[in-house]
Amino acid sequence: MRESDKQDVKIQLTIAKQQGKLIEVHNIKNDDYFNVGFVVGIDNHFCLMISIDWDGKINGLIAIRLDSIITVNDQTDYLTTVSEKTKVAHEHHYFDIWQVQQFIDEHPEITRGNILMNILKDSADNELPVVIGTKQYQGMDDFSGMIHDLNEITLNLHYFNEKDLSSMWSYDMLISQIDYVRSRGTQMATTKQILEDVFHQD
Repeated sequence: MRESDKQDVKIQLTIAKQQGKLIEVHNIKNDDYFNVGFVVGIDNHFCLMISIDWDGKINGLIAIRLDSIITVNDQTDYLTTVSEKTKVAHEHHYFDIWQVQQFIDEHPEITRGNILMNILKDSADNELPVVIGTKQYQGMDDFSGMIHDLNEITLNLHYFNEKDLSSMWSYDMLISQIDYVRSRGTQMATTKQILEDVFHQD
């Protein structure tokens, strides 16, 4: 991404954060999948969003590398539909079943400073599973598991392949190669359940 494009993206994300806008963030080329949510933090390299799923409920947190973002959209028909669904989710009390907003309110520091390291350290310190996407695989594959070791340069992830639960795997990755991290939501909870039931890790 050119520096001017990166600045445009950062401006759009900053405005969305200031105005509390629900937005679409497209960060994987040639993919119909994109992220929907509210921006709660932004630094020079990553933005942090409260992720909203198709059912209109909070699906956790996602940190996305700015360089990987292709477009940012608002006021689309898709977002209008999701926004309407959030009203139903609020009304029936399932909008934030993972208490993500409460976590952000109680730990505002996670939205400031080095966003990527904040999310990784939060998951490592609290022994919470994460889902990590890397530049190498460009959304074709991501890794669900537990951070085993973490420093400013690398992390070691103990992860599983949901299509092959014969064993756990270990992956050393450079922090600079991480494109996105999902935490504190549905994927965290399902990963935790699989780790407990299949791999007997609690």
